[in-house]
Amino acid sequence: MRPWVACSLLAVAAAAAAADAPPQPPPPNPAIDIAAYLRVATEAAAHRESHRLTEDDFIRISRQPGVIVLDARSKARFDELHVAGALNLAFPDISIGSLRRMIPDRRTTVLIYCNNNFSGAEGPFASKLPSASLNISTYIALYNYGYRNVYELGPQVDLRASRLTFAGTSAR
Repeated sequence: MRPWVACSLLAVAAAAAAADAPPQPPPPNPAIDIAAYLRVATEAAAHRESHRLTEDDFIRISRQPGVIVLDARSKARFDELHVAGALNLAFPDISIGSLRRMIPDRRTTVLIYCNNNFSGAEGPFASKLPSASLNISTYIALYNYGYRNVYELGPQVDLRASRLTFAGTSAR
């Protein structure tokens, strides 16, 4: 048998054996833990049920000393329009260090809102699927980092009728 034929047959046999081999487990990564995330998300969901506010309560609490209004949208969307006085920490930038710098005391009252809280401003507040609402991800992340005084603007508010004050390049 010619050498190139033997090599070809060997390669085909090796490929067939590999196709029949059981799948290998993915390499471990101790910095990623989906089971812990799902556990925390379940706890955060239960906690969140008593931490949703009306627009009036959101406004009243936001005026209290030491309260932080946090906007986790992108900086570009934040710059375009945001609740006046809000701080911006884009969701991808939430980390141990950024939270330590922005909200060093985990007992701080933090108010959050997201795209899906406002209608009538699709540019700065582009709608997301309800299950992908930024409030959910932000709430779970803050809860996971130990923040328990997090409150969320509950309703969807028409921007034109909102009693909140807005700032940004397209503020009304």
